Amino acid sequence: MKNIKLVLEYDGSRYQGWQRLGKDESTNTIANKVLEVIKKMTNEDVELNCGARTEVGVHAYGQVVNFKTTTDMSLLEIKRYLNRYLPMDIAVTEIELMQERFHASLNADSKIYLYRLSIAEVPSVFERKYVYHAFKKPDVDLMKQAALSMVGKHDFKNFSTVKKSKSTVKEVYDIDIYDDGNEIQFTIHANDFLHNMARMMIGTLIDIGLGNRKKEDVEKLLLGDSKVAASAPVDPKGLFLQEVIYK
Repeated sequence: MKNIKLVLEYDGSRYQGWQRLGKDESTNTIANKVLEVIKKMTNEDVELNCGARTEVGVHAYGQVVNFKTTTDMSLLEIKRYLNRYLPMDIAVTEIELMQERFHASLNADSKIYLYRLSIAEVPSVFERKYVYHAFKKPDVDLMKQAALSMVGKHDFKNFSTVKKSKSTVKEVYDIDIYDDGNEIQFTIHANDFLHNMARMMIGTLIDIGLGNRKKEDVEKLLLGDSKVAASAPVDPKGLFLQEVIYK
């Protein structure tokens, strides 16, 4: 039995996220498309584990998955087969044979998400599916100040739409906000993310930068103040799973 690790790149625009379960179960997911091709390739029903379950409309530069198979195909043959039959908006960029106990989800140490916000005078017609456009430039220094309060171990329940979770306490290692004059990029590195956590954090920071709320709201939200609500999640089209990190 081979334990295969893949690194995937995908455009999440037309999919219902990585996977939809329960009442919202859908076959139009990244996971289902990959599983269909693996089944065609191996004639096996495999279990596909992922490093991070991306939400509806979210993209990935470096999603990590693993599955076990008895196929005698080489790694190069598997990679070429998958890239030949997967939809053009999903690609396998790396493939590796792992130890039997490797699990893409359980062994993930941390994750990095990137959000792209266009501040150009005229939004690019070519980037419109992957960048959210702001018609007014937010105050970057003010957003950086507010982001400092999010770094560290906190209860991020108020920055999520999660209904059930073993724990809502997560540790954010770093938040970088970079402005090149045409685009502002938010990079968040954390040990894990709750449902919509990255998008609500960024939405709150943008509202602070635009002067729609005070930077002190961040500390109130982290302390569980019921009188304060986080901003709505930002548009998913600007969000990318940049990397899943393993020790």
